[in-house]
Amino acid sequence: MSRNISLILIFGLCMLGPCAVFAAASFASINALGRNPSSAPKIFTAMILALVFAEALAIIAILVVFQLFSA
Repeated sequence: MSRNISLILIFGLCMLGPCAVFAAASFASINALGRNPSSAPKIFTAMILALVFAEALAIIAILVVFQLFSA
């Protein structure tokens, strides 16, 4: 039972990182668009790249934890 709890805690911590990246990237892009609306394409591209990498990190964490649950 303690193994399951430790894996759930690891999973929760691995999800907090990508969630923080989502929040920070979204907040920064909204602030940047508010200051300079003409640079929207550059800001959008950088924001999408940051979100894609954060999502990839979250998916890898999910796969690792599921693999540890099955072992």
